[in-house]
Order: sequence, then C-alpha cells, then structure tokens
Amino acid sequence: MSSFPPPVPRPTSLALALALALPSLLAAQTRPNGATAAPAEATTPALRIGDEPVIDGLLSDATWAELPVLSDFIQRIPRDGEPATLRTEVRIGHDDAALYVGVRAYDDQPSLIVPGEAIRDNDLAQSDAVVLIFDTYKDGVNGFVFGTNPAGIEYDGQVVDQGGGSGGLRAGSLGIGGGRQMGGSGDGFNLNWDGRWEVATSRDQNGWSAEFRIPFSTLRYRAGDRQDWGFNVLRRVRRVNEESLWSPIPREFDFYRVSSAGTLSGLEPPTNRSVQIIPYVLGSTTRSYADVTQTEFARDQEVGGDAKVQITQGLTLDLTYNTDFAQVEVDDVQTNLTRFSIQFPEKRPFFLENSGMFSMGGGGADLFFSRRIGIARNLNQVPIQGGGRLSGKVAGLNVGLLHIRTDDLADVQSGQAYSVVRLARELGNRSSIGGAFLERDGMEIDDDHNRTYAMDGQLGIGSAWNFNTLFAKTDTPDRDGRDHLFNAGANYTTRSLNINGSFREIGEDFNPEVGYLQRSGIRAYRARFQSFIRPENFLGVRELRPHTNYDTTRDLESGFEETTQVHIDSHFEWPSGMFFSPAFNWNREGLEVPFQIVEGVVVPAGTYDGWEMAWHFLTNQAAPVSLEMRLDKGAFLSGHRRGHSAVLGFRHGSALSTALRLEYNDVDLAEGSFITRLAGLRVGYFFTPQIYVQSLVQYSDRADNWSTNLRFGWLSSAGTGLFVVYNQANGVDDLAGPINKSLIIKFSRQFTALGG
Repeated sequence: MSSFPPPVPRPTSLALALALALPSLLAAQTRPNGATAAPAEATTPALRIGDEPVIDGLLSDATWAELPVLSDFIQRIPRDGEPATLRTEVRIGHDDAALYVGVRAYDDQPSLIVPGEAIRDNDLAQSDAVVLIFDTYKDGVNGFVFGTNPAGIEYDGQVVDQGGGSGGLRAGSLGIGGGRQMGGSGDGFNLNWDGRWEVATSRDQNGWSAEFRIPFSTLRYRAGDRQDWGFNVLRRVRRVNEESLWSPIPREFDFYRVSSAGTLSGLEPPTNRSVQIIPYVLGSTTRSYADVTQTEFARDQEVGGDAKVQITQGLTLDLTYNTDFAQVEVDDVQTNLTRFSIQFPEKRPFFLENSGMFSMGGGGADLFFSRRIGIARNLNQVPIQGGGRLSGKVAGLNVGLLHIRTDDLADVQSGQAYSVVRLARELGNRSSIGGAFLERDGMEIDDDHNRTYAMDGQLGIGSAWNFNTLFAKTDTPDRDGRDHLFNAGANYTTRSLNINGSFREIGEDFNPEVGYLQRSGIRAYRARFQSFIRPENFLGVRELRPHTNYDTTRDLESGFEETTQVHIDSHFEWPSGMFFSPAFNWNREGLEVPFQIVEGVVVPAGTYDGWEMAWHFLTNQAAPVSLEMRLDKGAFLSGHRRGHSAVLGFRHGSALSTALRLEYNDVDLAEGSFITRLAGLRVGYFFTPQIYVQSLVQYSDRADNWSTNLRFGWLSSAGTGLFVVYNQANGVDDLAGPINKSLIIKFSRQFTALGG
C-alpha cells in the first residue's frame, strides 16, 4: 500500500522519459505538411438507368458505360490529402427498385491483392476492400454501410452518431477470428445489422471489380420526389495499408465521419410500402448430464419469426413472435479477474435494426441493453412471447419505441413487460438533444417495476470540438436514496492532437434494470492526452501515438478511492499493419469489502497499488501467418500477476482460416496463489461467401470444462438461411465427463409479402 504519486522504479523511469521525449526528438523528422485545406464537396448526379445490369462482378453491361465515372480518390492514410496511388472508378445509377454501384479497382500488381476470407461481415481491415456509405437523410450523422472484398462477401451495418468513435473497420484485439461484434448500446456502428442486397466481384490482370445492387426497400429515407443523399466510397489496398476516398475525410477521423461525405444529388427514390416476413423453424435435441432426472435426449420443435412493416419511408415497425434464441454463434470464453460482470454483445436479429437509435450512455453505464430482455436474474433463458419495435425518423425526430413481453419462469421470475421510448432531434454540426423512458414491469406482482428517465445532448463546435452531457434518474420500489446519473464530457480532435475528458456521478440507488450498469455510488473522472507523429524515417514506423490517460473512480459518499489508473504509452504502427504498444500502468484498487477473486482466495478490504507493464504486439494480420501477443506483468492487488495471451492465425486464400488463442495468468497474492488457463481453436472453411463450415473449441480451467461449437451455414438474403449447429461441453477434473450436448437445425428465410 502507498500514496499517490508512487515511486517509479528505474526501468520505468527510463521508459517514461523516452515516451515523453520521443515527440520532441522526432519533431524535426515529421512530414512538414499539416492538415490539407478542406476540398470542395464531391458531388455526382443520381442518374436513372434503362436496363438493369446483371450483378456478376464483370462490369460488362452497356448500362455501366452510360454512367459518369467518379475517380480522383484522395488518400486518408498514409499520406492524407495526396492522390491515391492506384486508380479507382465508381459508377452509380438507379431505377424504381434499387441503386446500382459498379466499382473498378485498378491494380498494377494483381497477384498481390489480399482477397480476405469469404464469409459474411468479415473484418475488411485485413483485406483489399471497397465500402460504400449512404446518408439517406443527409443529416451528416447517420448512414447505411455496404462493403465487399475481392472474395465477394456481403459486409453491411448501420452508423449512428458518425460511428461514435468506434471505427468499425479497424481490426479487433485478441479475438480468435470470424466473430461479429456489436458493442454496448452506446456504440456507434452496428455490424450485426443485416440488409437484403446483392454483390458480386471478379478479378483480372488489371485488378478487381465489384457490382452492388441495393434495393430501396432495404434503406430508410424521407419521402419526396427529388432528394440529395450523402454518399462516399472507400477503397483499401491492404498490402500497403492505403485508404483512399472519393470525398476526402481528414486523417483524424474515420470513414464513418458522415458529415464529410459527398452528395448524390437529384435522386428519385420510390414512395412505396413493403412488408417483409422472416419466419423460422427449428428442431433441436438436447441433454443436460448435470440434471440427473434427464436420462435421455429431449426433443423440441419451435416455430416463430419476425416481420418488418415499412410504415413510412423512414419509419419501420418490427414485430416478433416466439423470438429465436438459437445460438448459431457462441460467445468467446473470457477470464474475468475483476469485481465486475462482463458485457456480451446482442446477436438476436429482432433487436439489431436501428439499435443505435435506442442508445443512451455507455462505458459501463448503458441505459438500454437489449440482452437483458429474455434473461433472468440467475442468467437462465426466459421465452419471449412477442413484441414490437417502431424505429426510424418522423417529423424531424429520431424515434425508437419498443414493447416486449416474456413468459414467467417457475421459481425464478414472473412474466415481464419491457417498454422503451427514445426520442432525439439532430440540430446540425453533430449537435442533438434527446430523451428516453425505459420500464420493466413485473405484471403479476405489485410494486415489481423499474423505470428510468433520461435526457441527453451533444454540441459540436467547428470540426474539432464535441461536448456531451447525460442526466438520468431511476424509480425502483424500496430504493429511495440517490438514484441519479450525470455525465459530461468534452473532446478536441485535430490531425496531430486529441484531448478529451469526462466527469460521471452515479448515485448508490441508481438502478437501470433494462440496461447495463457496472457500478453505482461513484464519482469518476477521466482525462486523455494523445499526439500523432508521422516521421519520414524512424525505424520504418508510419505513425507514433504517444499518449497518457488518467482515470479515477471514487465512492460518492466518502470519497474512498475505488479504482485509479495512470496509463503511459506510445503506439508504434508500421506500414504493414504491424503494431507495438509498450504501455506502463500505475493501478490502485480500493476494496471497501473483501473480494473473493477465485474460490478459496479472498482479498481483504484495503487499498492496493503499484506499477505494471502491459505490452501489446501484433504482426501483419492480413498475412498468411499472423501473431498477436500481450504481456502483463506487475503489481496486482496484494501481490503480483504475470499474464500472457497470444493468437496465432493461419489463412489460405479466401477459403481456409484458423486461429489458436492461448491465455495464461499466474497470480501470486498474499492470501493465496492460483493460475488460470484458457485456450480456443477456431477453424473455418468457406466454400463460397454463402456456404461455410466453422468450428470453435474452447477450454477454461476456471470453468473446469472444454466446449465445442460446430456449425454449418448456407446463407440466403439478409443473414437468413439454413444452419446446423452441434454443441458439446465436457468437464475435465472435478466435473469429469459430459456436461451437455445439443444438436440444432434451424431454417429461416426472408419473404416480401408486400412492396419491393
């Protein structure tokens, strides 16, 4: 135990001095040109076409030759503001049913094109790629994203609040590949949204091509005969890590900076209504060996589905009956050495479209987290009877309305009704104001309810400043103390500098039961300073990002210091994508009550602090063989921790992908010592972008089991199709033998019952 500031050991002093001195040492080597002047807005007319082109990736139809060519792409990285090194040509047109986009990506070294894995929504940061964004309301904030790689995959998602800093095209960290992620409800990019559209690609001696057909019924937009939409195109050349865009975006922002998009002018989208039905049928056979009363496999059949009703051009009603819970894709096992629960992403299709419109909060205080619905307090699954969700834009407002009812679960919880109302108005230049009401109602029990009331706002000043604030209050029977949340933050971003800070206060009785809350009764402060240096000649490095963070969380009543971290680091990034982060952290953990970290090891109340190294390294993740590693070593609670984790990846073209994940923690505390081990192996074989086989085998010694998830998928439109899934879990030591087994066969399909 010690007081802040702590003494700094000599090796850390040297590293700290180097990190702080590095910007000055390299300033003379930094490329002298600053941020380029803002270019004139890119604009193109939206022309009608006569004959619909065949979507085969060849661009051979005469229709394409009749459309104007968009070219002269400008780099965002590595040399922002300069012309792209390779030529890209884009053509766009429409008829009464759909938008058509043709892209020719020229390449003078076609054998070096990185095709990427041939599976839907795969990470486009690790392959050559073309990505489109449509700001259909021309609000400069929200958008629909459609992309592909040379393997011809479908990649789509929804952007809210210009991505909220999520940077969804960036690579993940220490996952084991192949997964699709959506952050908490505060995240600004929803990759799990699946639309109905088509894409095809081809390759030749001059590069590669892509053709897109995007039905208007997949998009949401305002009514009107002639409209201007925001539009932009990104091309990635992965072997040199170059990003270029049709409408340039400053380097400090990413592709989801919708306010920097160009304009697609004079568009004439149809005014129609559509009804789409997505039924599913499911058969399963399962057995839980932990249940001694279950002596044979139980069989079950389910029928249910969702429907999408387009009320207006911008307003969609989603309906669900017997919502599908089938685990086609399982969560990655995680080791948790903290006092707080882990937040897993939502994957149920019904909750995904326009999910960002329900967002409030984030960073461990999400006011709406849909994964709470249908999950009991003891984490058992609760059947969802049905419900509806109305979302979109009307009368200048972003609107989100939701009502869901669940069954009762004997001896666990009564039937529940969940309601959400979210309204927000955008005011221009990234500014907005909004409010929300959320309720959980135990319909069969008096005074069994929980309500949350909230208001939030955001203010953008110029292109660099953003301010945000949030106030919320909850109403829970038997909780009459401080039940509020207040959050305020500011962010300043330029080409060479990012400074941000925030303040958060959460009362001890704040209790958003339709959301996710990590802890209450706290006051938290956060500050971050980061600079960006792009040297011409320093160890071949493309960019250096020296930065420091200060985060502290204290008890609201007593001021007791619960958690504090000082983070000192400098990211090193090379042109290939290789990355190194030699971070040092000073951590303080204050325990007001004893904490059982694992069975048999209880850390007593007290304050514990000290330094740790937290280094992160990864090689070129697009290479046939790749490696990502983390090393954590240093003070941990009353003792020390040494942690290692690594992911070794192997890819063969677009068809085969494997990733081996290993994680090891050796914890030595005054109260006892323990070791955790975790391993995972993911293997995928992709016959086409629509047909695949994937397996995930995971082992955790803390859970004392290994599990297998094997799945076959034959995809149709919008992520529907045929899925065959086999799951098995086996104990290892104390739980030796099978724990559970299941086989699930599911088929779903999207049908258009009305409209296009």
